[in-house]
Amino acid sequence: MLGGSFQGDAVLQQDPHRVREINERILEVAIGRQVRSFRQQRNMTVAELSQSTGLSIGMLSKIENGVTSPSLTTLQMLANAFSTPLTAFFRLYEERREVQHVRAGEHVEIERRGTRANHQYHLLGHIGANNSGVVVEPYLITLTGKSDVFPVFQHDGIELLYILEGEVLYRHGDNLFHLRPGDSLFFDADERHGPEELLKLPARYLSVISYQQA
Repeated sequence: MLGGSFQGDAVLQQDPHRVREINERILEVAIGRQVRSFRQQRNMTVAELSQSTGLSIGMLSKIENGVTSPSLTTLQMLANAFSTPLTAFFRLYEERREVQHVRAGEHVEIERRGTRANHQYHLLGHIGANNSGVVVEPYLITLTGKSDVFPVFQHDGIELLYILEGEVLYRHGDNLFHLRPGDSLFFDADERHGPEELLKLPARYLSVISYQQA
């Protein structure tokens, strides 16, 4: 049984070419985003935060949208409501945006569940705690004649496979996909998945796994 195909007319919600305007990088906007993030993490409405802090809904809206500069007294009231240090509101403004360059041959071979089936996992980079709230793990996976099929992976997050070499019959739940070079598979990794049959070896593919930070 083969799975469904990608619908080319799907509407994407994010513009990958968008560049933030200068006014989005200023301190007020950074503080506003943190206030909104803390409020949403605690499942609070603006009205509930208003009641908790004594600040008006209008003032809170201006703060969250970065159109006003809150005083230290106001920030302390918000910090008390969120039970967080006052300095937490400045993290976005001061945060260093990480980047990693891994040269050919410098990737790290690591132990994952699949390694016991002779699947070679090479980690291509790792950025830990970050403001996006998402962890992304990119791997280069190699299957050879010594590799076993291992169709019982299950883990949190979303996974993207991109086939570089060889051919595999790959399972996701009750669906089987014949993957060739240039093919990709994008799926919910909480469903059982993995190579069902190794059709042409060696097989190499990129696996990019993303999941929510703890």
